[in-house]
Amino acid sequence: MKLENRFKKAASAARKREEAGKRKRPEIPDGLLKKCNACKSVIVAEDVKKGQYICPKCRHYFRMDAFERLALITDDGSFEQWDMHLATKNPLDYKGYEEKIAFLKENTGLDEAVLTGKASIGGIETAIGVCDSRFIMASMGEVVGEKITRMIERAQSERLPIVLFACSGGARMQEGIVSLMQMVKTSAALKRYSDAGGFYVSVLTNPTTGGVTASFAMLGDVILAEPGALIGFAGPRVIEQTIGQKLPKGFQKSEFLLEHGFIDRIVEREEMRGLLYRILKMHPLDKDTAWDAENNEQKNGQKNEQQLKRQPERQSTGTLRQSPCTDAWERVQRSRRKDRPVASEYIERLFTNFIEFHGDRAFGDDPAIIGGVADFHGIPVTVIAQEKGMTTKENIARNFGMPSPEGYRKALRLMKQAEKFHRPVLCFVDTPGAYCGIEAEERGQGEAIAKNLYEMSGLGVPILSIIIGEGGSGGALALAVADEVWMLENAVYSILSPEGFASILWKDSKRAKEAACMMKLTANDLKDLHAAEKIVREPEHLTAENLEVVCRELEKQIAVFWDIQKKKHPKELAEERYQRFRRM
Repeated sequence: MKLENRFKKAASAARKREEAGKRKRPEIPDGLLKKCNACKSVIVAEDVKKGQYICPKCRHYFRMDAFERLALITDDGSFEQWDMHLATKNPLDYKGYEEKIAFLKENTGLDEAVLTGKASIGGIETAIGVCDSRFIMASMGEVVGEKITRMIERAQSERLPIVLFACSGGARMQEGIVSLMQMVKTSAALKRYSDAGGFYVSVLTNPTTGGVTASFAMLGDVILAEPGALIGFAGPRVIEQTIGQKLPKGFQKSEFLLEHGFIDRIVEREEMRGLLYRILKMHPLDKDTAWDAENNEQKNGQKNEQQLKRQPERQSTGTLRQSPCTDAWERVQRSRRKDRPVASEYIERLFTNFIEFHGDRAFGDDPAIIGGVADFHGIPVTVIAQEKGMTTKENIARNFGMPSPEGYRKALRLMKQAEKFHRPVLCFVDTPGAYCGIEAEERGQGEAIAKNLYEMSGLGVPILSIIIGEGGSGGALALAVADEVWMLENAVYSILSPEGFASILWKDSKRAKEAACMMKLTANDLKDLHAAEKIVREPEHLTAENLEVVCRELEKQIAVFWDIQKKKHPKELAEERYQRFRRM
């Protein structure tokens, strides 16, 4: 009993001391102090703001919101915002997405994850875009892609240079394949802008990853980066979890990219405005010379709206209604069957005299992509395919159909060769995704994919892409910027694997079946979303033994397609391809 009383007295005395201490200590207002994640120092928030959001102790760069960035870079009062209040849609009917968007609009003062408009930098009028990580980590959904594309088109119309500050976690999971298509749309717009004589400066900030790295972020005439920024196609966590590689110190930082030749310069934040002014001054755009009018059809917002409202007419050939939702996971499993035919088996049955070519002329040859020339009904064609291999040994040798940067560069080399010699291009798509590994990042995986999207959008020959198995993310998209995309009945095409989708959004990869239902990744889903034009029927269990049935139908349809496309002028082909993705 005495012991118990002693404990009670000690507890009472401790409470009194704590209360006395609270009375003596002044209260610290919320937001007055800020902790640096790098050096762990506690610093005055106002000092950080005055110091351009750089830690005064260790010079760690804090993230800046879009408004702060504009205040730092542009002339006072010069910013004119464009394309406000575009409505973010919910193409996957993802639960809680609309509520999240509404909450972020209210709390950030943004309408979406990017601000676009026109401003002056040292008196030089410039189209400018700034991504803001507070809005779903500045991921790129339909509205972000649309705003950036409109900015590029308007810059072309008004003959303005472009400065775009990238910051993003990549494509937006909640919008699925619609988000993936924005990679092509923005890249294609930059291709037209560049061909018309435009000048684009891309500034990479922390972090810039995924689909943004593999599209507009890596396509600048000049590419700058802030110190210590994380920049890469696959993030470090994805690489470590997927292939178990231990990452070296400084991996994917801006210094890493400079060392490997993928950016022009690292720029301290205090020097950014001055350097941008000097660069823009050295690249004046001739306002008196008419830019390519044929490649500038959207000259004002009104016509742009009309283009967006106009829905493309789609052929109904081959439409196959699947059972609701639960069928999606079955399609995923069928697309992955070990005995499902691979690309080389299609090439053997559809073409004669196939001659394979090797190498990207820069680093090496990637066996995950095969390509060359062949005859189709007596016509020379270029054939490019993602190849998984038929046996375990071949699977390993082909890296299970996951291409490295040299594979995409080899494909692009062959496509440019096809354009030179007026050959149509046929791509077979079948990949879980681009290879994510240290070597791939060192050799510029994101840049290689981005360059394919950029160049394929303007290629002056017919392009047909057929998804025969898995169409995984940007790794598939890099061979699917085509006049038309066809899908086999049991093929799938998605922003990433169902396992990855479930892991990112729900932290539980075991919910992959549920994710597959939500992602709208089946052939019919893609046709409904206008991301695929044709569905090719196939036996319930497609193997090499019954592949001939599918190939006979493909042969007839390919002949009809090329007969139509070969009558079109190269500029007409490129324009129609641009509009196909522009509508997405």
